[in-house]
Amino acid sequence: MKKTITLGLSAAAMLITGVAYAAPGDATAKRDPNAVITRADAQAQAQARFTRMDVNKDGKLDQADRDARRSAMQTRMFERLDTNKDGQISKAEFAAAKGPEGRRGGKEARGQEARGQEARAKGEGFGRHHGRHGGMRGMRMADADKNGVITQAEFTQAALARFDRLDADKDGKVTPAERQAAREAMKAKWQQKRADKAAS
Repeated sequence: MKKTITLGLSAAAMLITGVAYAAPGDATAKRDPNAVITRADAQAQAQARFTRMDVNKDGKLDQADRDARRSAMQTRMFERLDTNKDGQISKAEFAAAKGPEGRRGGKEARGQEARGQEARAKGEGFGRHHGRHGGMRGMRMADADKNGVITQAEFTQAALARFDRLDADKDGKVTPAERQAAREAMKAKWQQKRADKAAS
């Protein structure tokens, strides 16, 4: 049965999100905040992430991969909302997904929102959409030759360049203290940008 979405534009927009560009060593640091990340760790994780993102396995990240990821994400979201599996999302199913407070995604989304608020309070979020927009900026920066296609070499090089910026003492390792210093520097930069915007 062909799946149809009987929702307005704003609801459809909620189903589409960008793909974040992870910082080097993020996977290890999330498992263990006290982890020390080596340059080899960052390189291996960048290569593994590239492989996951290269949906059609053609050795590059381009619009086809982005479209495939977006389609897969929309399908997962649709299937989660379509609780009776009839191939359509009714108003009742959509309302149930919002939860009693009227927020999108019910309990799971509220938990994510709470974590986001906590991160922003610590200066780790830098604004509501920072993660998504920062991720897309990172992806554009990885495209060294600006041809709209990111090769594995470009992707890995971008991750290693970010690692080198975080590695303040240039010992080939990024410590929790260096990660915290980078967060604080970014927080200060973001706050200054907000202050400048408010003053203009």
